Amino acid sequence: MKGQMMYYPLTTNAILEYGNRVFPHKEVITRLPDGTRHQYSFHDMYKRTKKLANALVNQLDIKPGDKVATYAWNHYQHLELYYAIPGVGAVCHPLNIRLSSDQIEYIINHAEDKVIFIDATLVPFIEKIVPLIPNVQHFILLNAKEDFKTTLPNTIHYEKLIANEPEDFEWFTADENDACAMCYTSGTTGSPKGVLYSHRSVYLHAQTLLMPNAGNISSKDKVLMVVPQFHVLAWGLPYACIMTGADMIMPSCHLQPTALVELLQQEKITFATGVPTIWLGIYDVMKRNPPKEKLLLREFMVGGSALPQSLIEGFEKDFGIPGLHAWGMTETSPLGTVSRLQSIHENLPRQEQYKIMALQGIELPGVEIRLIKEDGSVAARDGQSVGEIQIRGPWIINSYYKVEDNTPYFSADGWFRTGDVATMDADGYLHITDRTKDLIKSGGEWISSVALEVALMAHPAIAEACVIAISDERWVERPLACIVLHQGNAVSPQELRAFLSKDFVNYQIPDRYITVAQIPKTSVGKFDKKELRRMYAAGEL
Repeated sequence: MKGQMMYYPLTTNAILEYGNRVFPHKEVITRLPDGTRHQYSFHDMYKRTKKLANALVNQLDIKPGDKVATYAWNHYQHLELYYAIPGVGAVCHPLNIRLSSDQIEYIINHAEDKVIFIDATLVPFIEKIVPLIPNVQHFILLNAKEDFKTTLPNTIHYEKLIANEPEDFEWFTADENDACAMCYTSGTTGSPKGVLYSHRSVYLHAQTLLMPNAGNISSKDKVLMVVPQFHVLAWGLPYACIMTGADMIMPSCHLQPTALVELLQQEKITFATGVPTIWLGIYDVMKRNPPKEKLLLREFMVGGSALPQSLIEGFEKDFGIPGLHAWGMTETSPLGTVSRLQSIHENLPRQEQYKIMALQGIELPGVEIRLIKEDGSVAARDGQSVGEIQIRGPWIINSYYKVEDNTPYFSADGWFRTGDVATMDADGYLHITDRTKDLIKSGGEWISSVALEVALMAHPAIAEACVIAISDERWVERPLACIVLHQGNAVSPQELRAFLSKDFVNYQIPDRYITVAQIPKTSVGKFDKKELRRMYAAGEL
């Protein structure tokens, strides 16, 4: 017997309509790339989004299922694109501005993007690859001055695009399971892979993000969106804030610690997000130059890399601001776990509470997590047994976009294999201890150790190369390259950095290179990275 409830599609259109009906007075504030401040209401955004929807259909010939890319900072125009693109039945595709030109070229072609909306400050990066992305028919310039010069073909200024369009538009009638947005992984193991989100997954993820055990965001909040919109749709905040009536503050390219501290003070921010590197920088600035008035920031949420316990302690002891640790992936939309203290922890010493706050946390309603050991059995929740994290739920990927064989990424019974290795205690708190593929996460960005090794061993002076992650005070992790030279050869770190810069962007290139006589190997002849890490920790390298 089926229930007798209405079918009400959970779509991004429904989120926007709700926000306009209930919170039309709430605001979106942007620090634009040129430093000026832009402020308008949810209702203003709603009207402009409908103008944009008309322009997408009438001027750019966007049809349901088309992919429309954005290559932009966090700002109000980017927010309008988040709603207008799926509002006409198309797919919003934010491009990661930190990827290399080769990766961006691959992603644009793989996604078959029809139009790219691009910030003026980022135009030079796309100009280099224009001949290689023939599917793109138009480039729409964001925040560009009238006399802006570019070699991009078929350009239109964003404000001119929407200027004469009507403020009325009938949204595309989407099924909640239709695609509304997509993001690509960083391509750390082979080519980047596309993750196609549905209206339903975005809606349910946003609702869960608002819950007290998650972000605990309400209409009283002013949310600073430091996490980029190209990072898993800004962790769902552009939808959650409209849904709950929280004011949104967008920093665009002003991501330096000093600029962010100024925004925290000037805009009276109560909740903010960002990777650990951002908060390490903010803490350092505040420590050296303490704010004259206490910040209103009630909490900051960290994801992308582990939140160091020392940073949690420092922020609370020095500034009275607690940190909130969350875990997820592009494939999980991203929210999977959040680490909040519960009533069972109330009587623990504060130092013990800090340890719990530094864990990845507990599952949120809607997702299930299990740890699978090497023998295929489920690891016990005892805080000791180790297994690979596998996850399932309504906002978890079920296959990669245009990948024929998804078998390696999923268990036989359909759970997504994350590649992360963890323990889980009796209270359900997840603790990630390693990564099955030896990836390095620096400043919230993945770096492939294997890709670096292959590139280094292509250098004529190098016989073998092995790259491991080492702790870094600012970036949490950085790659360390251990190299074996061909007999009679020599090579400088500067030469190696220049050699790698042909294929890697700056943050991916190791800062340190150690020459060794040999690299330890396992019984099957593989580089023994576990032993190499031990040797480094023991000072033997």
